[in-house]
Amino acid sequence: MNEMDDVPRPVPEESQRLMHRVRRLMRVRNMAWATEKTYVFWIKRFIYFHGKRHPEEMGALEVDQFLSHLAIVRGVSPSTQATALNALVFLYKRLFEREDLPLDFHRAKPHRRVPEVFSHEEALAIICHLSGAVRLMANLMYGSGLRTHECLRLRVKDVDFSSRVLFVRQGKGGKDRTTLLPDILVSELRSQIQFVHELHQQDVKVGAGRVWMPYALERKYPNAALETAWQFLFPATHLARDPRSGVVRRHHVHHRTLQKAVKQAIRSAGIHKQASCHTFRHSFATRLLESA
Repeated sequence: MNEMDDVPRPVPEESQRLMHRVRRLMRVRNMAWATEKTYVFWIKRFIYFHGKRHPEEMGALEVDQFLSHLAIVRGVSPSTQATALNALVFLYKRLFEREDLPLDFHRAKPHRRVPEVFSHEEALAIICHLSGAVRLMANLMYGSGLRTHECLRLRVKDVDFSSRVLFVRQGKGGKDRTTLLPDILVSELRSQIQFVHELHQQDVKVGAGRVWMPYALERKYPNAALETAWQFLFPATHLARDPRSGVVRRHHVHHRTLQKAVKQAIRSAGIHKQASCHTFRHSFATRLLESA
């Protein structure tokens, strides 16, 4: 399990391979790493569906065939089909600069699904089966409505005790926002920050104290990566090598570590729902509605 698999890999600047061109264009446009991975996935699916033909040799007809196949044969949801459509529109209109892409494909049928939520008692039961940093993360997802990746990417500086808020950077859609910080978690968060500070000091002593900085912030603030304020609130247990620079760093806890722990806690609590980490966020929204 690569601790830094949410950090964009380097792309050869001179390479004319299709996927390298796609990735370079997306990075020029500052598109999210998650979006980049998703678009590359669907573009590759499109290519394989048409027998590995090069997309420049194809057009609207082949895009229609692929999208209709997803709806009719694969039975994907409208949102999944829309994601595939967005990826192919990006490919043809942004990379190939084809503005004339008249599409007429079979639309996936919408089916309304009610999201699973935990009752307050269920959420507490699950959290009781967790411990350490994972327990605190679950409390934040439930008490602050954080998505999994938003929780994992929190840095020490994103906790504002005086205003009782958390700063969420680059959330869904690449947007920043604030959310409430429950009073009951203040003491635990202070202890967590103290732990991060002590761990960071150990890393600095062995030359591994420079945390990964997004975008060009490392060039803009060359010393910030060594400050406790920029360290991840939930650091990984192991050091990892940055895929871009080769520098050994301490990244945040891997998303699978959190997901597996929560899945096991759900089973241990005897809750038989199709639930995951994200269910805490749905439950947070439900609780807000109930208290309104």
